[in-house]
Amino acid sequence: MFGICNLSIIPVRAEASDISEMTSQMLFGDHFTVLERGKYWSKIRLFFDQYEGYIDNKQYEEISEDLFHQLSTKEAIYSGEIIDFITSSTNDLITIPLGARLPNFSQNEFVINAKKYQYDGAIFSGILPKNEIIQKAFTYLNTPFLWGGKTPFGIDCSGFTQMAYKLCGHKLLRDSKQQAKQGEVLSFIEESEPGDLAFFDNEEGEIIHVGIILNDYHIIHAHGKVRIDTLDHSGIFNADLQKHTHKLRVIKKLI
Repeated sequence: MFGICNLSIIPVRAEASDISEMTSQMLFGDHFTVLERGKYWSKIRLFFDQYEGYIDNKQYEEISEDLFHQLSTKEAIYSGEIIDFITSSTNDLITIPLGARLPNFSQNEFVINAKKYQYDGAIFSGILPKNEIIQKAFTYLNTPFLWGGKTPFGIDCSGFTQMAYKLCGHKLLRDSKQQAKQGEVLSFIEESEPGDLAFFDNEEGEIIHVGIILNDYHIIHAHGKVRIDTLDHSGIFNADLQKHTHKLRVIKKLI
């Protein structure tokens, strides 16, 4: 069985319960495989990053295997506005956040199953130059931190890096420890360039944080909010707190 997110944002949870931890979010247009369907909840695997979790059965629409494979192979087109809306052929109005997917979008229209939708806002598509990752990252400045979040209204550190890369046509896995396994290791900050990723660990050596490297020893990352701080060989120095908040583990070049 296959499905697609037909609402603006829905929570992906660790367990089949409304009070379970939200580990990620699906945005409008995200498609997925249904691994297990229960009475009220489904365990799903997102196509984009293979992330697994539970979603409410009331919050998605089933699609055919043919449509699933079509979406899996076709170039994605994403909404480019912080927030906008689409209208359906039945006059439903649905808000969509930055990075929502518009399936088979053409001439301001797209179709999911038999329902037509119209969207008149900005779009992103294709593989964009590496410097565009920084521009997309700046769009999220001051977004509040939200565990599992992926939108300009709440985002976590790896959701932030994933979305900045996604809007430029590049795939990152969902969690920071997964992203840290991608790409090429750089030995020094001096070898990095804007758009590369810096990863940070805890006292046990586990990767727990990630940010996007900027020019001149700065980094943009989600910590309390999406913010810009100084990056040095020890880690992230927060000028507001006058201390290091994260310990540098590794720098990776992915593109």
